[in-house]
Amino acid sequence: MSSTATPEKRRTALDALHRSLGATMTDFAGWDMPLRYGSERDEHLAVRTKAGLFDLSHMGEITVTGPEAAQLLNHALVGNIASVGLGRARYTMICRADGGILDDLIVYRLAETEYMVVANASNAQVVLDALTERSDGLDAVVRDDRDAYALLAVQGPESPGILKSLTDADLDGLKYYAGLPGTVAGVPALIARTGYTGEDGFELFVSPADAEKLWLALTEAGARAGLIPCGLSCRDTLRLEAGMPLYGHELSTSLTPFDAGLGRVVKFEKDGDFVGRGALEAAAERAASQPPRVLVGLVAEGRRVPRAGYPVVADGQVIGEVTSGAPSPTLGKPIAMAYVDAAHAAPGTAGVGVDIRGSHEPYEVVALPFYKREK
Repeated sequence: MSSTATPEKRRTALDALHRSLGATMTDFAGWDMPLRYGSERDEHLAVRTKAGLFDLSHMGEITVTGPEAAQLLNHALVGNIASVGLGRARYTMICRADGGILDDLIVYRLAETEYMVVANASNAQVVLDALTERSDGLDAVVRDDRDAYALLAVQGPESPGILKSLTDADLDGLKYYAGLPGTVAGVPALIARTGYTGEDGFELFVSPADAEKLWLALTEAGARAGLIPCGLSCRDTLRLEAGMPLYGHELSTSLTPFDAGLGRVVKFEKDGDFVGRGALEAAAERAASQPPRVLVGLVAEGRRVPRAGYPVVADGQVIGEVTSGAPSPTLGKPIAMAYVDAAHAAPGTAGVGVDIRGSHEPYEVVALPFYKREK
């Protein structure tokens, strides 16, 4: 007689704190994560107008070190990682040999021969396995550091002021897509500035043992500025408004970076071969001559909310598919990202709708992003 055990969900170092705050928890990529603490709309608008505090400890950190670390990453990923300066970060992707996207990543160059690759929680093991396999024969070490870090993020227009009150690190000198070591509220941290909300903000990579101390210090420092804890639900509506792709929705192994409108991350000019190069060169040619479906924004004329997988229609024909959809607290209307046939992708194209349970609801085609903050 055999039984199949259900794998236990992983919990972050802040799990007990989230529960004490009354968070609604949800399973996300095998982790028990806060979905919301109260009103999703309030959390969303706090990030847009003041500040929000997120636990992102489910993200997957992988360290790559050694004399040929840059060579490995240039071979394994589509970007030119060898050209990343010390203390800088780069958005990139890891693809299969057929050009399909395994994951989108942020790579930080921490030292001369040390890099940190940050993968999505759902793909962290896949990325770790691929990097390990692709390191064969190179003088580089791939290390799983998922348990070595907790990750907190402070996002929103008030976030620089809040963080400045807790650190003497040079935040003004910290550019977008960069990171520097520092101390925040007495806690050693890698302070990064990338973001996934469309707002200014910071990510703080710290030891799990220091996570609760840092969370409480940030909460106290941000109270007067309107900072509140935020869950994954508002993170999704924030990134959707900002037109940022989510793996499993806008990105997948069935799409190349060129299909996703992100061909700019593929650097054919870099030295040496890289995994997927031949397939991606062919995809680039196809995209230039006869674009496949194009990722666009859709704004509802009515109130019904589109969801991932709903067909996009025109003249009674299916012309695409919704990849992400939600009510937009900022616009006050339902919005969606969708892949549609190139003939219907121009902003303002008439006659486009979304099939919501048999009813063709009218939508306006718009350019992405839906929201862009004022600099």
